[in-house]
Amino acid sequence: MIYLKTDEEIELMRESNLLVGMTLGEMAKWVAPGITTLKLDKIAEEFIRDHGGVPGFLGYAGYPNSLCISVNEVIVHGIPNSYTLREGDIVSIDCGVVKNGFNGDSAYTFCVGEVAPEVKQLLKTTKESLYLGIEHAVEGKRIGDIGHAIQTYCEARGYSVVRELCGHGVGKKLHEEPNVPNYGRPGTGPLLKNGMCIAIEPMINLGSRNIVIERDGWTTRTRDRKPAAHFEHTIAIKGGKADVLSSFEYVEQVLGEKSI
Repeated sequence: MIYLKTDEEIELMRESNLLVGMTLGEMAKWVAPGITTLKLDKIAEEFIRDHGGVPGFLGYAGYPNSLCISVNEVIVHGIPNSYTLREGDIVSIDCGVVKNGFNGDSAYTFCVGEVAPEVKQLLKTTKESLYLGIEHAVEGKRIGDIGHAIQTYCEARGYSVVRELCGHGVGKKLHEEPNVPNYGRPGTGPLLKNGMCIAIEPMINLGSRNIVIERDGWTTRTRDRKPAAHFEHTIAIKGGKADVLSSFEYVEQVLGEKSI
């Protein structure tokens, strides 16, 4: 069942999503060669709690950490560990926060130092496709319109779209209906209505779309071990159009011209 939020609930969700954006901004200060992904996770958990939130991923379906940190060929759900970031890596940081009883959810893929041009272009295209998908998240369109916009934009540029993982509804639960695939046919899928809150999150690969889930049951990587990019916003459909509740502004303030 799709739960439509009131204007008041959407404003509460905006608060939780802005804290997610602030946390990603804090991560932008720390992402650099020499830091471990586990250290980033600990910094984020402390930051979230200091700002009145609770990490939304910690303990979710048994997940052991506050962030999903996915490096290079890992698409999503990378578990923070002792891996030390290196020059030329890319790292997707996916953050969830619970505040006011509602979830916030957003992700940003960072460059670690200087990154190969073809990889940086993958990140740029993936981020652009996110905003194209958001443009189609308006009252009267359908979920398939969002996925079609993302898919056609990325595939036309030679990239592949992950099929097994998708965006989702967001609210009092981290994952609600409907699913929001990053591929699809226009005019198909659930009808978009005012009050719907969804996470749109393109997961785009430099090589093939085939994936592998590692033995830990979480870490999801490309089968060919080529890099993958992941960007995510939570949006509400309000007044007939998309209202972006999460924010990359804090990341961009830190990175300046280095932001994707």
